[in-house]
Amino acid sequence: MTEDNYSLATEFILIGFSDHPDLKTLLFLVFSAIYLVTMVGNLGLVTLIYIEPRLHTPMYIFLGNLALMDSCCSCAITPKMLENFFSVDRRISLYECMAQFYFLCLAETTDCFLLAAMAYDRYVAICNPLQYHSMMSKKLCLQMTTGAYIAGNLHSMIHIGFLFRLTFCRSHVIKHFFCDVLPLYRLSCVDPYINELMILIFSGSLQTFTITIVLISYICILFTIFTMKSREGRSKALSTCASHFLSVSIFYGSLLYMYIRPSSLNEGYKDIPVAIFYTLVIPLLNPFIYSLRNKEVINVMKRAMKKRL
Repeated sequence: MTEDNYSLATEFILIGFSDHPDLKTLLFLVFSAIYLVTMVGNLGLVTLIYIEPRLHTPMYIFLGNLALMDSCCSCAITPKMLENFFSVDRRISLYECMAQFYFLCLAETTDCFLLAAMAYDRYVAICNPLQYHSMMSKKLCLQMTTGAYIAGNLHSMIHIGFLFRLTFCRSHVIKHFFCDVLPLYRLSCVDPYINELMILIFSGSLQTFTITIVLISYICILFTIFTMKSREGRSKALSTCASHFLSVSIFYGSLLYMYIRPSSLNEGYKDIPVAIFYTLVIPLLNPFIYSLRNKEVINVMKRAMKKRL
């Protein structure tokens, strides 16, 4: 081994998509468009919910915070990725790496709890409509939203704290387009077993808890929907819940595949397609799934546009 291989890394090189130099310009344009649409869609939705009093209900408060976290996820990953398409060295410092992962973990963890809260909100609205205002009070909504952010911060800080026990003295090259913990573990000259165990325990417990809430909520919702006498009401409720459940399934499936599977399967570039999906594609799709299929949001948007005109 050379002396460079023994030196402790304080910065890394993000390889990203450098194996496809002929597609560099095309990929830059595609990901730039995805980033632009994601930010406009999510921040536009946040603004709309904030300025429209009719949307100050638990469902839209959860949705607004979900859109805010999706924007946070995109901002943490995409700008550096776009810069690296035309960067010569594609370097990123250790602390930039940790900051990237912190905000990504914050966004994804908070999303898990917000999606669980949204599923519970839909359960109450469909299965107990007469008790909705008492069961989903503004106080409870605030507590659930605050709890989601607290859980996101704690989960991120735990994994960042365990990163400080590692030293990186192998290759400085990260075979990824952002600093995720799994590629960093591969570069550590300290056995990352404890770190991997912590991810399995905390991420596994967190996802199991929130997935259980989502599944129980939607099972109760489906049971209620199929007992409805009104075909129109049944069709409307089923359509809304189906799109929500599709988004939730894709989101949780990506995270489970990425972080809960055996570490022996996590090999370099094989992570990239899944990572693209849950860091870039899902934040892009969520505003369309949760808002453009919602007539109330569309009506508010139309009224806002008419006022502007």
